[in-house]
Amino acid sequence: MIKILVIEDEDAIRENLIDLLEISNFEALSADNGKTGLELATQFCPDLILCDVMMPEMDGYEVLAHLRSQPRTATIPFIFLSAKAARPDLRQGMNLGADDYLTKPYTPDEILGAIASRLEKHQQVQNNLQTKLNELRSNIAYSLPHEFRTPLNSILGFSELLVRHPEKLDPTDIQEMADGIHRAGQRLYRLIQNFLLYADLELVLSSPESVAQWRQQTTPYSQVIIQNTSIRQAQATNREQDLELDLIETDVPLSATSLQKIVEELTNNAFKFSTAGTPVKVSSQIGPSAFKLTVSDRGRGMSREQVANLGAYMQFERDYYEQQGSGLGLAIVKRLVELHQGRLEIKSIPQQQTLVQAIIPLLSPNPNGDRGLEP
Repeated sequence: MIKILVIEDEDAIRENLIDLLEISNFEALSADNGKTGLELATQFCPDLILCDVMMPEMDGYEVLAHLRSQPRTATIPFIFLSAKAARPDLRQGMNLGADDYLTKPYTPDEILGAIASRLEKHQQVQNNLQTKLNELRSNIAYSLPHEFRTPLNSILGFSELLVRHPEKLDPTDIQEMADGIHRAGQRLYRLIQNFLLYADLELVLSSPESVAQWRQQTTPYSQVIIQNTSIRQAQATNREQDLELDLIETDVPLSATSLQKIVEELTNNAFKFSTAGTPVKVSSQIGPSAFKLTVSDRGRGMSREQVANLGAYMQFERDYYEQQGSGLGLAIVKRLVELHQGRLEIKSIPQQQTLVQAIIPLLSPNPNGDRGLEP
């Protein structure tokens, strides 16, 4: 049975609401003040909350703010019931995360309609989350075993030959096997590092204090970091001649590690999914309100659906293309950018071009805002 919590300090209104809910086959809980209501919400985690605004002990705005700050209660559908009908009051409630705001007096049909609408919307969100979770499980089950086994097989195979038959190997063979072990080890190390980083970012995003600390970090001399990281990726694929740089020197509202990781993953993808002899361009701009890093290539590109479905452990068209990677790279970049209140934009024409832009808002207005980036 669906459980609904009513938080209302007026006895007559509260009792009428409870009667209406019980007649409509809901399980009703009730509290006569905000403090008790918050305790009941935390204890029972109801399916929906109806809450007055003006109450003793703790008002409705405070109740909602506390609920939204806790993972257990953050997504409970919440409807304000109030005699305060002014626009600022409504805006304040919605800005705190309320799902609806009904002004008194209201009819039973209006209450039941609002409840049905919010429960249906919440169920749709839950269904979408479950679908994405199932897709994530499927992608993990499909991509991670392959990504772990492939380099491990190389390491074990080459090392077994070196251990069992060293007398049959000449220096050239040994060098080739050592190179193979080294490449496989680097691939495995990169996968493990990305996996751990993605997990760390998920933990950071669950902590407002950690998020605030990340957002205070800045890096001077960004041009050197972007340039050196891009060159290393070009060298790793023997495509130094394809790399084009158009960078400015400026402070960036990111840690040096985050900036390097973003550049590394974007350029790695650009070289990986484009052919030798085609350009990969890396540019940076600064404007009055944001820093922009752009990486473009002329590779196979992505469809709109693939861009929309971008996520961790997601690979596209693996049946048609041989590729390495767990799909974590772009997901990590997206998380890092969003962690700093920025956005990742991908513009792609399949089989022609892909342009990826990481846009990070500045901590304060930039005095050199005439360098080409619009606010």
